[in-house]
Amino acid sequence: MERPEVPTCADLFLAFAKASATGFGGVLPFARRMIVEERRWLSEEEFADLFAFCQFIPGANVVNVAICIGARYRGPAGAIAGFLGMLVPPMIVILLLGAFYVRFGNLPLMQGVLRGLGAAAAGLVVGVALKMGRTFSAKAQYLFAAVAFGRLPCGAFR
Repeated sequence: MERPEVPTCADLFLAFAKASATGFGGVLPFARRMIVEERRWLSEEEFADLFAFCQFIPGANVVNVAICIGARYRGPAGAIAGFLGMLVPPMIVILLLGAFYVRFGNLPLMQGVLRGLGAAAAGLVVGVALKMGRTFSAKAQYLFAAVAFGRLPCGAFR
């Protein structure tokens, strides 16, 4: 895989800001596509490994990915650029949506819109899981599906 030029801090901020602004309720699919398919900052396998690592460190997984990629390419300044790119646009959107919800939240139309956004976000997460699953063997995929969707006995955690 041909590597692109090393991104600047501005590139990191703008790329993660775009992913976070367009991925309301499910940023991971947008970030993965941007990182792996569009910018080619990481290969599919590198992304899967980094994402697995980022699940073990405290914080939001996709924010951890942005910090790690920023640090990889630009050190501490890149980590800050990735972090701010992931958090500033959603923060602005949430503040605006909060004000809008206070004003119009009791309307049935608004409640339906929010339910629809939740369903769309769930679909995006399933889509990314399927794409990331391509890096595993068929046996590992079936095992993962069985564990993820299997039923535990009612007393399993007693």
